Amino acid sequence: MPKTLFLLLLLAALPLAAEDAGRLKNIRQLTHGGQNAEAYWSPDGQKLVFQSTRDELECDQIFVMNADGSDVRMVSTGKGVTTCGYFTADGREILYASTHASGDACPARPDRSKGYVWAVYPSYDIYKTDLEGKSLERLTTAPGYDAEATVNFETGRVIYTSKASGDLELWSMEPDGSDKKQITTAIGYDGGAFFSPDGSKLVMRANHPTGADRRRYLDLLAEDLTAPMKMEIFVGDADGSNLRQITDFGCASFAPQFTPDGKKIIFSSNKNHCDSREFELFLMDIDGKNLEQVTDFGGFTSFAEFSPDGKSLVFASSRNATSRYEFNIFVADWE
Repeated sequence: MPKTLFLLLLLAALPLAAEDAGRLKNIRQLTHGGQNAEAYWSPDGQKLVFQSTRDELECDQIFVMNADGSDVRMVSTGKGVTTCGYFTADGREILYASTHASGDACPARPDRSKGYVWAVYPSYDIYKTDLEGKSLERLTTAPGYDAEATVNFETGRVIYTSKASGDLELWSMEPDGSDKKQITTAIGYDGGAFFSPDGSKLVMRANHPTGADRRRYLDLLAEDLTAPMKMEIFVGDADGSNLRQITDFGCASFAPQFTPDGKKIIFSSNKNHCDSREFELFLMDIDGKNLEQVTDFGGFTSFAEFSPDGKSLVFASSRNATSRYEFNIFVADWE
């Protein structure tokens, strides 16, 4: 074998070299191939839970892996479709939403003749399982969509999105499903919420339309659909009081998370190319000031979350993708 060919084959077999990108140093790719997204840390920073469509799967299931990408294993049932896995505060269990109770098959995809819409499947309910995918427990039973659950590691409280009131509102509950409380009331979509590290505040994506836009929102909701391309970031107290809008881009801003000190928010937005699928990560103060672009990868980058010690950032991105719909999980040192 010619020496140059041997070297090329050797290099191709090696892991991708670490890269730097502004605040992100030593970027490592943890998954390779398929659609991998919404990776979130365990309380001790040793593991990640994420959703993935890979191998023979036809729609997302929930997986756990070590923080270096090793020991990947599925913890959901393998039936229906799942979304939004998150560790409980003790790190021993995982919450996620699934449609498996209504059937083994992946539910029908939304009708895109109505534009770019998301399905808010009424068969989604929130479940809890251990790290082996056993001892499955159902936490929500109300008619309509229940999903997007996240947990505050300080208080143990869960925040999630539900259609239990007839609209897509934020609710909170205890990790055993008790003490459910509705915490938002405005007409429109409220979702993708996270508590601040100390549990005193929340951040979410929302769209509270008026006029003809409200009529369209309600018409879509009646068909268990929602249009996600006009979302802004809101901050408020953990009980839903004092909510205030802190972005006004007229685009799709979502996946907001507090920094470990609770003073800033990292989020994803297509504000540079509104109505496009090009999303980058941005950082801002909790009043929306001092906006800073964190990534400039092109394509799609989102679902960023800081490790509990604040030293690392995990995110999903189409960077290095080898096919059109490939998304992978990356982790980087934060500077």
